[in-house]
This record gives sequence, C-alpha cells and structure tokens, in this order.
Amino acid sequence: MESDPSSRKQSIAVGYIFAASIGMLLLQWVLATYNTVDTIPYSEFEQLVAQGHVTEVAVGQDTIHGKLKDKLPSGKSAFVTARVDAALAEKLEAKGIQVTGVPSGGLFQTILSWIVPGLMFYLIWVFLGRRLADRQGFGGLMSIGKSRAKVYVEKDTKVTFADVAGVDEAKFELQEVVSFLKDPKSYGRLGAHVPKGILLVGPPGTGKTLLARAVAGEAGVAFFSISGSEFVEMFVGVGAARVRDLFEQARKAAPCIIFIDELDALGRSRSPGAFGGYDEKEQTLNQLLSELDGFDPSAGVILLAATNRPEILDPALLRAGRFDRQVLVDRPDKGGRVAILKVHVRKIRVGKDVDLDKVAALTTGFTGADLANLINEAAIAATRRNAEDVSFDDFTIAIERIVAGIEKKSRVLSKEERRRVAYHEMGHALVAASLPGVDPVQKVSIIPRGVGALGYTMQRPTEDRFLLSASELKNRIAVLMGGRASERLIFDGDVSTGAADDLQRATEIAVEMVTKYGMDAKVGQRTYAPRPQAFLPSLQDTVVSAAEATGREIDLAVRDLIEAGDTCARAILERRRADLDAGVQLLIAKETLTGEEFAPLRPVAGREAEKATA
Repeated sequence: MESDPSSRKQSIAVGYIFAASIGMLLLQWVLATYNTVDTIPYSEFEQLVAQGHVTEVAVGQDTIHGKLKDKLPSGKSAFVTARVDAALAEKLEAKGIQVTGVPSGGLFQTILSWIVPGLMFYLIWVFLGRRLADRQGFGGLMSIGKSRAKVYVEKDTKVTFADVAGVDEAKFELQEVVSFLKDPKSYGRLGAHVPKGILLVGPPGTGKTLLARAVAGEAGVAFFSISGSEFVEMFVGVGAARVRDLFEQARKAAPCIIFIDELDALGRSRSPGAFGGYDEKEQTLNQLLSELDGFDPSAGVILLAATNRPEILDPALLRAGRFDRQVLVDRPDKGGRVAILKVHVRKIRVGKDVDLDKVAALTTGFTGADLANLINEAAIAATRRNAEDVSFDDFTIAIERIVAGIEKKSRVLSKEERRRVAYHEMGHALVAASLPGVDPVQKVSIIPRGVGALGYTMQRPTEDRFLLSASELKNRIAVLMGGRASERLIFDGDVSTGAADDLQRATEIAVEMVTKYGMDAKVGQRTYAPRPQAFLPSLQDTVVSAAEATGREIDLAVRDLIEAGDTCARAILERRRADLDAGVQLLIAKETLTGEEFAPLRPVAGREAEKATA
C-alpha cells in the first residue's frame, strides 16, 4: 500500500529543517575557530604587559582582547585571554604557577544550548504528538479536512468475479456497473445511466467488500476504499469536509469507484431533537446526501456501500436518486457453498476422498468467510497429523471445531458423570432419530468441548430449509428435551444441571412460536414480538408490552409447548429403552458414535428403507 503523500512531504520538510540547523551550527563553529586571534594564558598576558608589548586592551566580563606591538610566534598580533582574579593570579605567579582562565562559553555553545533542545522538542512533537492526535481523531491542522481514503488500482485489488462465488445474483447486478465503466457511451446509447449509488446489504462475512473490489478489478479503474467510521470526528464539520475532499479526489481520478464500508456508522437515521455529538454526524450525513445529489453519474464515479444494518439507515439516504439500488448478498445455498469451496480449495492440497458436495451439505448456514475459515482449519488439522493432503476426516474435524468448539482433553469426568452425560446425549440422539422433519444426527460424543459442554449431539441438515411447520418446531423442542427426559427416566427423576442450554433454546423456540408466528390457538394469530433486525441477531427483549392477562396466556402457552415436548421425548425413550441402554454402553466405550456405527441413530426413513431392502 502506498504511503500518504502529505505525510511524506512533512517528513521531507522536517529533514530539511534538521539538516539546515546542523549546517548552521557547523558554520558558526568554523567561523569561531578560524580567525586571526590567538588564545594565550593569563600569566603570559601579564608578562607581555610588564614588558610593554601590549598596545591596546579591551576588557570584557569574561575575556580580555588586545593587540601587540610585535607579532607572536604564531605570526598573529592580536590575542585573547580569559579574565581571572588579579589577586589570585599574583599569589599563583609568586609560586611559579602558570595561570590560564577558562571562558564561560562561546557562540557555538550558546547556539547549541538554545537551538538544539528546541529542535529536539519540535521533532518529538511531530513524530509523537501528531501521531497520537491522528489516533484520537484530531489530525494535523493542515489535513484536518482531508479524506483518509486508501486508493487501490486494479493491479492492487487483484480480485475479479472469478474469485467471488456463491452470489450469482449480486454478481449479475454489479456486471452492469462494470459494463458502464468500461464503455459508458455504448451503455448509455438509449439514455440510460448507471445508478448513482449501489448498496450491498447482507449478513457479516458474505463477501460484500470482496464484491466491491471485484467490480474495480473487472473494470480496471481506481478504487477508493474507506470505512464509514473514518468520517465521524470530534470536531463539528470535519466529517463533512472529508466527504467533500473524497468526492473531489474521485472526480479527478474518474472513472473510479468509491466504496464506503460499514455505511451505518455514517448514515444512521437522524433522530429529532438530537444535539451535541450528533451534530457532527448529521452534518457529515447531510454533506454525503448533497454530494450524491450533485455529482453526475455520467462522469464515471460510482458509489458502492456495504452494511449489515440497513434497517437503521436514514430514509433520505435510501431514496431513489441517491442509493438507487440495493443488492442482497445473502448466505449461500448448497450450490453456492460448493462454488465457494471450489474457489478456496485451490490454495490447499485436497485428498481424493474429499467430496465437496458432502462438505457443503454439512455446512448449512455457513457464509463465505465461514467456509474460508473451514478450509484453513481443515488444512491445519491435516498439517498437525503430518498428512500429505487434506482428507474428508479433516473437514469433519474442522466442522466440529467451528460448531462445537475445541476438545477439552484436560477435563476428566468421573465414571458417574460420564454415564449421566452419555444417557443425556443418547436421549437427544434417539429422539431426533425417531421424529420426522428433524435434522439427522451426524455424531454423538461425550468428549467435553467448547466453554461448558460436557458432551454434544451434532445434527446437520442435508438440505437448505426456508420454511418450518408448527409440527417440525414442536419436534425440535422434543429433541431438545430428550436429554432431560432421558435423565428422568434412568435416574428416577433426579435431573442435573446439564440441560440448562437445552431449556434456553427450547424456550426461545416456544416463545417465537407463540409471540412471533402466532402458532398457539389460545393466544391468537397476532405478533407480540418486536420487528427483528434484518441480518444481525436482536438484542432486545423477545416479548413486547402486552396486557397482563395476555402476558399470562403467553407464559402458559410457552410452558405447555415445552411440557408437550418433554412428554413426547419421554414416551419415545420409554419405547426405545433397549436402544438407549445399548447406545450408552457403546458410547461410553468409544466416546464418539455415528449413524454408521450404531444403526438406531439413523433417521426413521433410513431405517425403514434398510429393512425393506433386507
């Protein structure tokens, strides 16, 4: 990345000042030493006076300058000596001691004592004070309104649409921008013009920034990249000045692309009555709105922005004529995940047993960033075991590490704890294998993982699901309650704390069924939940204000759903008690089980198909 021209000029100026100061000091030293005056001891000066060789004397505070009738042995007729106390000099001369005075300082020493410390303090202020001010948002006085945008050209981005996979719809939308930047005359032959602003929205990690860089790489134009937070400063008006400066730079470099990442930091909706620090944000946003209205898209300046919080953006920013188009960059489906995996596996050595379709089926809900991390974790796992290539087992280990956390090998459970954890996890697995519409069990383990999990039951969907029925949600609650139901069945109702996370997740599903999806007949078909954020999990309370009687009905409905799930799970485990005991014995012996190793863990449809074949 290229250095900032202003900082480079500042460094050169400081270097010139330092060199000039050193040169001046050297010149003064030469002038002070190269003269026609000899420095003599004070005792020799008294002898010359006594002998009558001195013609003129100039007495100073520290020195005595004079001239002689005859020249000294050095060939000079002028002299200078340091002034000393006359009484002391007489006593010393009486003992035959040569007396020499020491001057308090010369011009060189005076300059050295005044200018050099000042110069050092200036250098400290430049290299430390200004850097600290930049970090705090103040910046230099001459660059306080300058944009901090980093300019990337096509050779620096090194990203094209071939490097972006899994978002074909978004790539198609942005292809028009590339066509316009390459040939604006042909593209606008019918009077059409490219949108002024294109907003990329989607969850974190889906490749919004990568898409913007790919557009610049495909078009071969300059790429101005800046974060929305870099416009917001402490002083009112600084952010607006930086917006103006950014668009001025872009017009000079046209055709080009301006990319503002995390637009929500700059374009948050303005609230009435805001004051104080909000004035700076509002002025910055107003300046951005003015620039979007003012620049001509035919000039070849395209504004791209990205955010994962479009619901909080100001409506004036999203209206037609500013950000004309919103492009959704969502989580990839199975085909998209396969395409993303193919892009990333180019960087590693993959074994012949790796089926990317199977890997994609096990990674439902993963974003592009998650899949890139998966590839890296799989390569690390293969490197750790000194393998020549990355196998499918390495991908499975990487998925478990990402989903469930790392293994806690140092956490040793007692025999009774291992037995209780085994019954708990096998209860989850058998209930999941007995109910339709539930994600199949991939693996059951009693190896502690993550922060507090003493065991885990991993379920991975085999296909992408976009709708869930009420019966399927109830079955999911039953699966979550399977661990507690198994403990009640085996340990005579003496339950443990291991179901805390299960109860939390089951409660969340039940609350959403009642308050968000209207799936309870008593409460009614209306919503009591706040509108969720588009791409980020909501941090607000799940239930909004409701009448006291309605709130009680909601609580009872949630409790009934959870109790029904517990009853269903317990009935399944009582019916399959033999499978439960056999699975626990095998799980304690092997610590980890899959459906291939224990047939009762296979889904109902799979077991029925196997019986029909037999």
